[in-house]
Formats: sequence, structure tokens, C-alpha cells
Amino acid sequence: MESDDRYGAAGQGWGADRGGEDGPVPPPPPSRAPAVGPPPPGAPLRAVGAALLNLTGLGLGYALLGRWTRAAVCWAATAVLLWAALPADPDGVPGGVLAGYLLVLVAAAADGARIALRSALGGAWRPVVAVGLGVVLLAVSTGGAVVYGSARDEAREQMLLDRLAAGDERVATASGRPFDAAKGEYERALDAYRALGEDHPGSRAAKLVPDRLKAYYDAVSAPYAEKRLCEAVAPLTYLRTLPDSVGERLLGPLAAWPDEPLAASLYGCGVSRLGGPGGGGTELGELLRTFPGSASARQVGPAIGKRIKEQVAALEGAEPCAATEVLRGLGATASGLPDEGVKALRGDADEGVVDGVYACGVDQFEDEQFGAARTTLTDFARTYRSDGRARQARNIAIAAEIADDRPAAGKRLPPSKRPGGSRMELVISNDAPNAVEVLYTGPVTGTATLKACAGCERYSASEGPRRACGASGRDYPKARLRLPAGEYHFLYKHGTGATARVDSYSSGTKVQPGYTYTSCTYVIERSPFDLDLPQLPDSIRPALSPWGAGSSR
Repeated sequence: MESDDRYGAAGQGWGADRGGEDGPVPPPPPSRAPAVGPPPPGAPLRAVGAALLNLTGLGLGYALLGRWTRAAVCWAATAVLLWAALPADPDGVPGGVLAGYLLVLVAAAADGARIALRSALGGAWRPVVAVGLGVVLLAVSTGGAVVYGSARDEAREQMLLDRLAAGDERVATASGRPFDAAKGEYERALDAYRALGEDHPGSRAAKLVPDRLKAYYDAVSAPYAEKRLCEAVAPLTYLRTLPDSVGERLLGPLAAWPDEPLAASLYGCGVSRLGGPGGGGTELGELLRTFPGSASARQVGPAIGKRIKEQVAALEGAEPCAATEVLRGLGATASGLPDEGVKALRGDADEGVVDGVYACGVDQFEDEQFGAARTTLTDFARTYRSDGRARQARNIAIAAEIADDRPAAGKRLPPSKRPGGSRMELVISNDAPNAVEVLYTGPVTGTATLKACAGCERYSASEGPRRACGASGRDYPKARLRLPAGEYHFLYKHGTGATARVDSYSSGTKVQPGYTYTSCTYVIERSPFDLDLPQLPDSIRPALSPWGAGSSR
């Protein structure tokens, strides 16, 4: 195969005699074209055939030329390519491998053509057959590359569909959890959809993204669809921000969709909280600032006004205290909203609060919550001095304070009008070393204050009834009351100068027409060693009696 014979040398055998009748036999053709001189006949066609056969990557051009080592190199290069390319990967064959393989094919084709120009194809092969076979095999290789490209594209499509499915799974997982806990999953799913739509716009997965985004919005806004309006505020607010991060082109009509549901949710949630915890001010304020021209925003004022009227009417019901607190909350909410018309509703709420405080105190008194009634009505009288009910509020507060120690005083409200008819005098003297405040309620209600008695002392339990207010020549501090006839309840409260062991004392008496009454207050000390009675703190001991009875103390 590697002979260097020349045409001239081969021609020396033409004169040889075979010794037969047929004459001389020509020598066989050389196995190779001569290294010099013109190419053998048909060499260009042989070169084309060898080049085409080598371009197939199968090394057949070398095989026909008997260059088996070179053919093995082509086979090895093709094996490396197949190893790198199969199975079809979404990313295809690495660029370096593909470039190297193409370089080997081009080099093999050029080298095969060069060798074929100087060599003849042996055996039954003919140049035309080699060219035809090369064309066919090259077409098959090209078709294989096309099929491989299609397989690679399908693998890429499947990969993108898998990413789409992963996003769908995240949405499904997040939809069963509260929005705050699921927000991260929602964001990761949205990132997957956005990448498909923006980075692979022509893929099958990208064409499914609009439907997936619709399902995404439905999942995130599920609380709104289920009328859980307070829960819907956060996810709808989130959806409203997506055009800034995702873009309106990808979202399409979904970009503006959250506005109306969010406005409705802010309104519904805010109204549901009017007068209660939170007051609804946060949601209604956001509504008026963000969607001032919306139908929901226009309903805020009427809704608050309606609730105020409802609570004013409720002041006459069984729970005036609760209604009053609701009115306070409504007023605070209205005054904090960014709308002047709504702010003006604060005045209506405040008027209701005035009536509500008074009604609440009366209701507390009637429910025998005397301590609460005293606090409520004392605050009313102090806060609303010009109100026509302030005097009655003070009277009920006095009665409540007495009733807190003497429940019988709380059986009925003090009369709102002073009774007519004759009045009896009650003179109260103070024989205590401390000031005393006397509260009384009955047909009339009021208070009297007695200054401390200078030089007065405490008495023992046995001395008090005999000696109290009995010192001749002593000017005891006095208070004079003129009382209509009726049942009265008194509370004597220690004042300035009393020790912590001096307690208030309550009593009751009946004032009858035609009598003058006197009473003396004093302090007794009970022995801590008295075994018959439990140890008691010092107390103020009053007594009331008709003048004619002669038993004043």
C-alpha cells in the first residue's frame, strides 16, 4: 500500500515475452498515484468522495483509502461526541466538544481529499459510488443532527415544564396556610413564573404562565373570595405591588385587578371594627388615602354616622355603658380619618358620650355596682359642670357611696326634685379630734362637713355614750340640716386628723314631722384585749334621736 513505484518504472515490463500465443501481459496498475506528475484519471472525483465520506464522522474515506489509523481517529472523535451528546440534554453538547469535533471532521475531509488525489480506490469501488455514498451518509448525519436538536429542544421544554410544575406545587402548598406564613412560598412561585415568561417567552411553559398567574392571584386572594375581609387586606396589598416587581406586560389585566377588592376589603374590615378593638381607623384611613374616589371610600362617612345613631339609641337599652364605650371609639376613629366630612362626625359621637356617661352611672347604681356608679357620676359632674343633670349626678354619687357601705341606701335613686312640705332640723355636733364629713340620702341628698373638735379626745366604749358632746362650755363644731320627713341613710367619714384606724360609719334613721333631731359624732377606742368581741378599728359612732326623747349623744 505504501509503494513508491513510478509510471516510468512500471513501463519497463511492456517488452517481456510470456512465451505464449497471446503475447505479452501488461503489468497491474500501481496501488498509488505517483508522487510527482499529473494525478491519475478520476482523481478529483475520488477526492470529493473521500472528503464527503470523512465528513460523515465515520472515517469511511480513510477506510476506502486503506488509512486505518486515520479512520480510527475519526471513530474515536465520533465516540467522544456521542458520549457527550447522549442522552439529549436541555443544554445540548458543550460548545468546546462540538467545536473540536467539527475541526476534526474538516481536517479529516481535507486530508482524505489530499490523499485521494494521489491514490486510486481499489477493488470494485468507483469514484461515483464513493461520492454517492458520501452524500447519502452525510445527509443521514445531518438528519441525525436535526433529530438530536429536536430532542434537545424537547428536553429543554420538559425542563421548563418541570419548573412550571414546581411553581404550581409551591402555590398549592402556600394556599393552605395563613398569608404571613406562606408569603415566602408565594414569592418563590412567582419568581419561577416570571423567569419562564421573561427568559423563555416562546416555550410551551411560558404560554401557560398567564393561566398560572390567574390561579396564583386566585390562591393569594382566597380570603377575599371567602369574605374574610380583614384577612384579605394583607394578601391583596401584596398583589397590588406586583406590577412594580413583575411588570404589567406579564401580568396583563391582573395588574389592576386588586384595586377594587382591596378597597372593598379595607372598607368591610374597618367598618366591622368600628367602636371595638382597633376601632377600624387603620383600615378606613388607608382606604381614604389610597382610594379616595372609590365607591367604598364614599361609604365611610354614612357607615360611621349610622353606627353613631345606633349606639345613641342603645343608650336607652340594657347596656348603656357598653354603648358609651362604642361611642367613644367611634368619635376617636372619625376624628383620626383624613376626610373633613368624616371628622365632623366626632361632634355627634361626643354628644352621645355625654348622655351615655350619665346613663351608664344610673345603670350601674340600679345594678348595685355602687363603687363604679360613684366613680362614673362623680366624673360626669366634674367634667360636664354646665349640664343640667350635674346636680343629680352628684346626688346619685353620694347615694352610691353610702350604699357601698349600707346597701339599703341603694334601693332607689335619689329623687330628682326636692319635695315640698315642712322640714325638720337635724343638728350634728362633732366631739371627735378629727374632721368629719356627713353624707346623707333619702327624700333629699347632700353632704355636710364638721371641723375637728379642738381639745376633744377619744372615749372608751363605755364612756362614749355618757360623755360624748356633754362637756359644759365647750363649743362643739356643728352642722344644721333641714330635712323633709322620710327614711334617711347616713355615712360618717373621718377626715383631717384621723388615724388610719378610724373607719367610716353608716347608719339609718327615720325623720318624722314635729321633731327636732340632734346627733353627736365621737371616736371610741376598743381594747385589743376584749375577749368577748373581735378587735375592731376605731370608728365614728353617730346617734340620731327626737329632741323630746332626751337621748342625744
